[in-house]
Amino acid sequence: MVNRDEACENPGQAASRLTGRPVTGARTASGSPVEVTLGGGTPVMVKRGDAPGAVRAEVAGLRWLAAAGSVRVPAVLGHDERWMVTERVPTGHPDPGAALRFGHALAALHAAGASDFGVPPPGGPEDAFIGLAPMRNVPGTEWPRWYAEYRVLPYVRGAVDRGTLRPGEAAVFERVCARLPELAGPAEPPARLHGDLWNGNVLWGADGEVRLIDPAAHGGHRETDLAMLQLFGCPHLDRVLAGYEEAAPLAAGWRERLGVHQLFPLLVHAVLFGRGYAEQALTVARNAVSLAE
Repeated sequence: MVNRDEACENPGQAASRLTGRPVTGARTASGSPVEVTLGGGTPVMVKRGDAPGAVRAEVAGLRWLAAAGSVRVPAVLGHDERWMVTERVPTGHPDPGAALRFGHALAALHAAGASDFGVPPPGGPEDAFIGLAPMRNVPGTEWPRWYAEYRVLPYVRGAVDRGTLRPGEAAVFERVCARLPELAGPAEPPARLHGDLWNGNVLWGADGEVRLIDPAAHGGHRETDLAMLQLFGCPHLDRVLAGYEEAAPLAAGWRERLGVHQLFPLLVHAVLFGRGYAEQALTVARNAVSLAE
């Protein structure tokens, strides 16, 4: 339980308490995370999570990704149920060489695997988050059934409840879910996913190496991470994919399956941000149904 004093902390106070080091400066910012400077000039990032379990889920995800020894993530320097302190990554500019190495590393991350589809990272809660949206991590053994139950239909219901999808429009997503065994491609083992792999969570380090931040980590299908990179854009994506395929070739037809995997992030965005994303999700769903018929 968070005590009252900790609940009223500012980022600098939280960073000092969690790292045991004095704070010499902080950037003024209304949002989160905030850059704070520790004694000795060490910059760190301080992030506050107000939703129960949010910080625990993120910390567990970062550590699970780091344990794969492939894609790099910022080190967690301290945390509690409300605050997280991580190292600050000096950023540079995307370049083709870094993109190729990122593709290799992402393939290795996925290959590190998970015990089941939907399994949370060790120590992570079942009730986690993707951005500001709730996301349940419940293990399942068959990807099509699990994906429908926990990554498509909950957000369809949420979008209908918020009025961003009309009740009659839900049927097309239900048809996609019914056809997922045909649309999913060859069966694959559970991969260790970042889970929210859009370009904003890809840091191009000044040292020429990529770091990943803000995971919604869980066991899933490796094509889901790649579909999200494709959906929201990524510098030198062709080189990222080339590196990935060098390390771990994808099953034939994976490009045609991207839309199936993009339903998850599109529906999350429909719940959070409105009708425009709902219309994109509807288009993708209709195209998927057409492919199956």
